[in-house]
Amino acid sequence: MWDYTEKVLDLFYNPKNQGAIDDPNEAGVAVVFGEVGSIACGDALRLHLKIEVDTDKILDSRFQTFGCTSAIASSSALTEIIKGLTLDEALNISNRDIADYLGGLPEEKMHCSVMGQEALEAAIYKYRGIEIEHHEEDDGRLVCSCFGISENRIRRVVIENNLTSVDQVTSYVKAGGGCSSCAAAIEDLIATVKQEEELTTARVTAEIASAQAQNRPLTMVQKVNLIQAVLQEVRPVLLADGGDVELYDVEGDVVKVILKGACGSCESSTATLKNAIEVRLRERVLPTLVVEPA
Repeated sequence: MWDYTEKVLDLFYNPKNQGAIDDPNEAGVAVVFGEVGSIACGDALRLHLKIEVDTDKILDSRFQTFGCTSAIASSSALTEIIKGLTLDEALNISNRDIADYLGGLPEEKMHCSVMGQEALEAAIYKYRGIEIEHHEEDDGRLVCSCFGISENRIRRVVIENNLTSVDQVTSYVKAGGGCSSCAAAIEDLIATVKQEEELTTARVTAEIASAQAQNRPLTMVQKVNLIQAVLQEVRPVLLADGGDVELYDVEGDVVKVILKGACGSCESSTATLKNAIEVRLRERVLPTLVVEPA
């Protein structure tokens, strides 16, 4: 028996916003849905959004879910969280936010919150005319053939949730939960991600410590090298969404980058710059750095 919180059980027995949204045929309003998963794999979610076109605000959200207690509760929680948000604000919702709203989920059921995050992204990308194929598993080497999980998707969930074991990856995206033949590949991928993060941290720390020891600011070459190193950490998350980032120029503390692919054509690119890139650069390199599109 899973140890569910009262909030999870309440939203399972008394789900909110269950069902579809019919096209209201109203001026200035659009209805769209995004779906992830498959009944064959055990869980499937179709998330419906009613959007005010002029403001990009989510007026209503409903769900249709086939799955377990956690899947239904996570879907219901997501619809409550995103009502009233703009699409850009909704794109900042993570699977952790869904789990936190529920008071936590058993780690073995975290894939249900990930499914909610992915369905939300799918709906918004669909509304904005960005082909969903460019955001998911089609890009990148297939690691888990049982559930169709790519290297990019595993990298993303490891980075965003700081995962350290194959069992955790299985809990979040099901990879490795079938025949288990991919377990070694997942373990190697986790080790690679962690090694890359450690090398970047060590390099950034050493460069900054060296500059401080000599009582001088970072040179432009040092600054550019450190920015490039941190961008390499961010790229797997963007690649998993069909996008990419390239450093264009550095002028003082202003970092100019080019967002490519789906990230370049997505209206939430400002949020990507500020939340995914600028925050990390300020934490790892200099607190005064500002990221702008080139």
